[in-house]
Amino acid sequence: MTGSNNTTEIVYEQEIIKQKYQQCMVQLELSNQTGPHLEEPYCKGVFDGWSCWPDTPAGTVAFAPCPEFITGFDPTFIAHKDCTANGTWFKHPISGLVWSNYTTCVNMEDLDWSQKINTLYETGYAISLVALLLSLIILSYFKSLRCPRITLHMNLFTSFAINNLLWLLWYRLIVPYPDIVKQNGVWCQCLHVILHYFLLTNYSWMFGEGFYLHTLLVSAFISEERLVKWLTRLAWIIPFIFITIYMKLRLFFGQTDKCWIEDSPYMSVLTVLVCCSMVLNLIFLCNIVRVLLTKLRSTPSGMASSTSQAPSRSLLQALRATLLLLPLLGLNYLVTPFRPHKGHPWEKYYELTSAITASFQGLCVATLFCFCNGEVIAQIRRRWQYIMFRPRANSYTATTVSKKRSWNGMDPSMNHSQNHDNKRLLFVRSTACPNTGEDNV
Repeated sequence: MTGSNNTTEIVYEQEIIKQKYQQCMVQLELSNQTGPHLEEPYCKGVFDGWSCWPDTPAGTVAFAPCPEFITGFDPTFIAHKDCTANGTWFKHPISGLVWSNYTTCVNMEDLDWSQKINTLYETGYAISLVALLLSLIILSYFKSLRCPRITLHMNLFTSFAINNLLWLLWYRLIVPYPDIVKQNGVWCQCLHVILHYFLLTNYSWMFGEGFYLHTLLVSAFISEERLVKWLTRLAWIIPFIFITIYMKLRLFFGQTDKCWIEDSPYMSVLTVLVCCSMVLNLIFLCNIVRVLLTKLRSTPSGMASSTSQAPSRSLLQALRATLLLLPLLGLNYLVTPFRPHKGHPWEKYYELTSAITASFQGLCVATLFCFCNGEVIAQIRRRWQYIMFRPRANSYTATTVSKKRSWNGMDPSMNHSQNHDNKRLLFVRSTACPNTGEDNV
């Protein structure tokens, strides 16, 4: 497939160059017949492979629009070609060949801005990846945190972590190298497909979080374990169906060049799943807020109590995290339909907002669902206290045992000191393990 794509692209470029050459010859011939004849010396009109240069007086400069079919060139910019005083076209001092100056065709300001935006993407994805991996380690380490809700969070973290890693590979291996994009290898096409699959799983797992929270509040008698199993299957399978349709459409209609880096109309297939996830989550959350407000108002003085009608603290925490997360995740897609056109004053603000919201999504997910989770913070504190007190307990125990043996062998009159140390030993043991479940953490 790669060989055929490269061949098609080469044939396409050759066809454009052939057309440009024929147009240039017609234009030069027409100019010689109808236009004024230049006095010697002058540089004769020529086609350099990209642009057509007319007859030019000696010691002057010819100008031509930058070719639009060359990747990276801005067609609104102007290239130039120098005609020397002796009536010959300028030759490059290094190669010694006739040279046209196309260096002005690259918008350096736009290129510099694009590089800064790419750097921002890479930085955000790298920070998010570290935060997500740390969250997965924390949730995997504390066995006491294992529950259906944490299982959903871990799947969400895994989806985001893999997607962030793939984006980093994309920005490191594909974006900076136009030659790789032009070669259009199978590996870069596969990277594009896998990357967008895990991008879809991010939003399918967000839908899973919203659906789980909604079901838990509305249907109190449903099995959480069974619900999580079904959500796990659907959240990984449904994006695979959509990405397969998208891939087959691009393959069938031949839009497989340049590592699929350019936008395709078939990208709307992927957008359907994202928009459906966001809309359904919004509906779920509106209904959740309605139910919670109803339950809160039904308690005495409008305050939540420990009765069965009042929502649990963990449910309120999950609701708060989801409410904070939904607008953040949907921000870049909400502004997509209103993307400014090229050169618009708001274009840079749009690109900056998109880069921040997209690349730091993983960090926000890890912060809301792990680092700011009260249960996680409590477990970390318990483990820290356990680690800090345990060495002291062992030290005090060894010291007390050694003193006890020495006093028993030396002088029976020191029973008072022995009793005092025994009391201290009991105190250390009681502070080393403040609860019975500490060893299971």
